Amino acid sequence: MNIANKLTMLRILLVPVFVIALMLVGTDTVIPLLLFSIAAATDALDGYFARSRNLITTFGKFLDPIADKLLVISAFVMFVEMGLVPGWAALIIISRELIITGFRVIAASNNVTIAASVFGKIKTITQFAAIILMLLPMKGLETVAQVLLYLSVIATALSGVDYVIKNKEVLDLDNI
Repeated sequence: MNIANKLTMLRILLVPVFVIALMLVGTDTVIPLLLFSIAAATDALDGYFARSRNLITTFGKFLDPIADKLLVISAFVMFVEMGLVPGWAALIIISRELIITGFRVIAASNNVTIAASVFGKIKTITQFAAIILMLLPMKGLETVAQVLLYLSVIATALSGVDYVIKNKEVLDLDNI
């Protein structure tokens, strides 16, 4: 297993550790923040290693987006549980992640690769930023965190619509 795939596996293994830490200490300490930040950093690192060292594998193409979804979905589910995020906002984010993952699976089964869009990158950045701000044990940033949360919900919805519109042929709508 190459370094990029090991980093992806590390991210997956950090998800339950992050969730348990969040359940045990909430946002009162930096432990969940550090765990999430390390997991998020592995996302950037695995991509860097995969591209710069030509370590792109089918396993990595499959598992990397799943690892990302697990991390983001676990954070938002926990935030709903903790009363930090409204359920509807988490539902929009989770629904988009599942729909686009399914969309990518259909595309891949037809040997079509769906490239990340600008909206997808903005979505990821705003989601991670909102999560990190919500995990900070400092008071006074709640309003900024909420603004970022709502920006991430908008970016998430826009990126989902963008993916579907740009790649609607993958759905083979003439054959339904």
